[in-house]
Amino acid sequence: MSAPNQNPALSDEFIERQRVRLMKLREQLLGGEAHAVRRERRFQEERGNEAGEFEDTAQDIARHEVNQALHDVDNHRLHRIERALQKIDEGTYGLSDVSGDPIPKARLEATPESIVTTREEREREAGG
Repeated sequence: MSAPNQNPALSDEFIERQRVRLMKLREQLLGGEAHAVRRERRFQEERGNEAGEFEDTAQDIARHEVNQALHDVDNHRLHRIERALQKIDEGTYGLSDVSGDPIPKARLEATPESIVTTREEREREAGG
């Protein structure tokens, strides 16, 4: 039976499956971050103190910007995953953090770390 402040459309079994999915997503993100750090460190070790040309410097800057953007996206997603896991523990998984409205099951199946409704997500993105 679902908790009284939980989305009534979600079964305990569904929520437990989501918990497992969220934990796996968290592991993948954290493992990917560690892999990227190791790859960058290996690259730096291989290049050593080579005299860098202007193009190498430009490529390094571009790679760093891309890596930073990916890191920011991963951090944002990791935050939502952590919040979704917290909501499972609180018994509020499937309810929006903004309005308390139920988040449709289909949205949770597609994006288990959803913590707001699609409408609220769009409004937040439109507002910056």
